[in-house]
Amino acid sequence: MRDRFRFGSLLLGLLAVSPAGAEFVLAGHVVDAATAPVVGAMVSVSRGDPSHAITVFSATDGSFRAPLPDGRGAPFLRVRRIGFRDLRVEAPNAETTRALQLERETDPAELAAQLPANRWYALVLARLDNPLQREELLRQCTYCHQQGSAATRKQRSDEEWQKVLALMGRMGGIVSSELRAEIPKLFNAAYDPAVAVPALTARMREADFAPPPSAVVRRARIDEWELGGRASTQHDIVVHPDGHIYSVDMTQDQLYRIDPRVPDGARTAWSVPQGDLPLGGVFAATETPQPPAANAHVGPHSIQVAPDGALWITLALGNQLARFDPKTEQWTTHALRWGYYPHTLRFDHRGRVWYTIAASNHLGVFDPATGENRELRLPAQNFTQEAVLRALPALLWIGRYVDIRGFAGESGDAVTVPIPYGIDVAPDGGVWFSQLNAHRIGRVDPDSFAIEIIDTPFPAPRRLRFDSQGKLWIPSFSGNLIARFDPATSEFHSYELPIEPLGSEVPYALNVERTTDTVWICGTNSDSLIRFEPKTEQFTVYPLPTRVTYTREIDFDAQGRPWTSNSNAPTWQIEGGVPKVIRLDPEWSAGAAE
Repeated sequence: MRDRFRFGSLLLGLLAVSPAGAEFVLAGHVVDAATAPVVGAMVSVSRGDPSHAITVFSATDGSFRAPLPDGRGAPFLRVRRIGFRDLRVEAPNAETTRALQLERETDPAELAAQLPANRWYALVLARLDNPLQREELLRQCTYCHQQGSAATRKQRSDEEWQKVLALMGRMGGIVSSELRAEIPKLFNAAYDPAVAVPALTARMREADFAPPPSAVVRRARIDEWELGGRASTQHDIVVHPDGHIYSVDMTQDQLYRIDPRVPDGARTAWSVPQGDLPLGGVFAATETPQPPAANAHVGPHSIQVAPDGALWITLALGNQLARFDPKTEQWTTHALRWGYYPHTLRFDHRGRVWYTIAASNHLGVFDPATGENRELRLPAQNFTQEAVLRALPALLWIGRYVDIRGFAGESGDAVTVPIPYGIDVAPDGGVWFSQLNAHRIGRVDPDSFAIEIIDTPFPAPRRLRFDSQGKLWIPSFSGNLIARFDPATSEFHSYELPIEPLGSEVPYALNVERTTDTVWICGTNSDSLIRFEPKTEQFTVYPLPTRVTYTREIDFDAQGRPWTSNSNAPTWQIEGGVPKVIRLDPEWSAGAAE
């Protein structure tokens, strides 16, 4: 294969670093065919099964120093930079040579295939003149996976499109009948290689077609640990104060733990209690809101660490909250009284669990000290939405006796409901939430449970977070921006994300590292993590090494490093076909020349 190592004189040096016990590194230079330095190439060294990969960036002079992951087995090296053919080296030689030579990619189709999904999706969006339809398409067609990746660019017949749209509707991505009728021809035309490839590569010979990442980015190190299998979805992760990383596999009803401090990550898995629930949980009577190949009865979704160190998890399909004690490895579950599909959870200052209930437009609060569980019905936008939401329990009850599968998702005229999504607790104790489809945020008084609703000047607020100063940061999933909201003045201030082409990104979530108030944002459709410094209003975009990296949640370790997971659904669309837990160290810097 042409992207394999083909230069007989090329060897890698495996260098032992003093003092004893320090990391081993692979060191060298990345150059082009003319031996000129290639700046900003991603050099990834992986090892183990499941693998742990470490990625660094080549410096101004092309040099790199890549730590060798601990663990068993021979290492594998890959060098990647848009505009060049991937270089892959199995079991790199331990002798010392310096030049890793990359070949320019001259095939326009192969070059276009290197571009992240958002670049392709922009071709679809550009064909829609109606801005409301563009926003709807962004919001609904990127619900669970990247749009514009190789798997989604397939040319489909009308019959195949109807199956796709039906599955999409069952997963919650419901589009209007007008847009639904346009989607097959819209996507087939935009993704036609004869049209898309020339549009994407028109400037391929210009110097700034794929510029290298900045010197700030080139100081970073990215670690990726494979976790689960080809049918897994590592939906949310959390960093435990003891240093372990926990992740919930929503499609396989598993809780995973990784210890990044030991070789191979010391992965451990526990099955989440399913009780007597069938496949699909409480939604089994309808078309189950989960992808094919899933084995989910309870569907663990969101995870947080309680003040006592226990883990609390929303079981979206099981309609329950679950508590897991890492010390005793014991589970406790608590069923919801009302509402369906518990979603994202956070803890307030009293140790109570607050959580959104997405399918039925509720907010929940559970007090572990008393066992009291309360559900609050949130305001709908109109009478039709309210009627549909109140009819949901009856629909699920009827489904026990009458086959109503296929009811959901088959029609583009289905009612779009608000969907309570993100939730966070302000420094003053107030509980704030977002309603994704309603373009609204709200506040709940933690004592009186009074609800206040606020319209946002941007669409699709998703997973929001507070900073240390009490300002609320909100990602606009279909608006290509993040916003800062000041509860004291009710003022919004928006910042457009710098992902090119503008308007093609879908930031699923953000989080604020509260020691610095740095905001980290999911580049969910562009294989990136994005850092924003509020003091300087500067963005930094960090490309991620794995193609089709769909990120949903961010957390931080004790060093302030962001963690996330690659949770594209279906998983097989991810490069390599397996989910990964990801850590980005923005200030690692191996000392290569800059």
